[in-house]
Amino acid sequence: MKRRALGIIAFVLLAVFILLPLLQVVQLSFTSTLPREDVPKGTLTWLNYINVFRTERLVDSLINSTIYVTLNVCLTLAVALPAAYGFARYRFTGDRAAFFALLAFRVTPPVVLSLPVFLLFAQVDLINTPVGVALVHCVFNVPIAIWILESFIVSVPREFDETAFLDGHSTPSFLLRHLVPAIAPGIGAAAFFCFMFSWVEVVFARTLTITDGKPITTAISSLFGFRTDIGLVMAMTTLSLIPGLVMIWFVRHHISRGFMIRV
Repeated sequence: MKRRALGIIAFVLLAVFILLPLLQVVQLSFTSTLPREDVPKGTLTWLNYINVFRTERLVDSLINSTIYVTLNVCLTLAVALPAAYGFARYRFTGDRAAFFALLAFRVTPPVVLSLPVFLLFAQVDLINTPVGVALVHCVFNVPIAIWILESFIVSVPREFDETAFLDGHSTPSFLLRHLVPAIAPGIGAAAFFCFMFSWVEVVFARTLTITDGKPITTAISSLFGFRTDIGLVMAMTTLSLIPGLVMIWFVRHHISRGFMIRV
């Protein structure tokens, strides 16, 4: 009983430690932090959120982030699923070396590749577009997605594949109709990690969006200046948390099952 009570106390303290800054962010987002004629400083108000949606570049950043993160997750899973299936089901010379090389590439600092990527994308007109950001994020998300999905596919018996092929399914049909439902927790976990990396990544988002196509991360950083409206910054920050919470809500069961299976 004492251990259980200590565990509950530790959990509550940890939750307070994590949630207290977030609560302060939300509170400041509803507070007027600059003196105005119509709204006194320190007043609770919706004005910060109204100003966000009145500012075109901030609205555009919300749309841009949503576009490139969605593209990134879809493209990453489309590439990683057949690749993970190949690593899990087939053996070829250097397969393990190639697998670990992908993981080693994943830990490469993004800033190292920022200049080569910028020069390459400038030649193919992908600068200042959400598509360019989505593609470069795939480079870093595909290895981790392959690693996650490969471990789930290995846990599926080979007889599962053979039965589907004997029933006349082609490889694409088997992957979509049978394998995807069987490894749904792994797909949910992979999608979650891809989403989180792409949503908060700054280096490529800043490098590849010089004038247009700026995401939320760069839009928030641009709000800081000589006379920063903290309330507006916190309102934008609060709005940036909503897609992540929605993502967690939709894949919450898959994530929990995925972590249990992965461990």
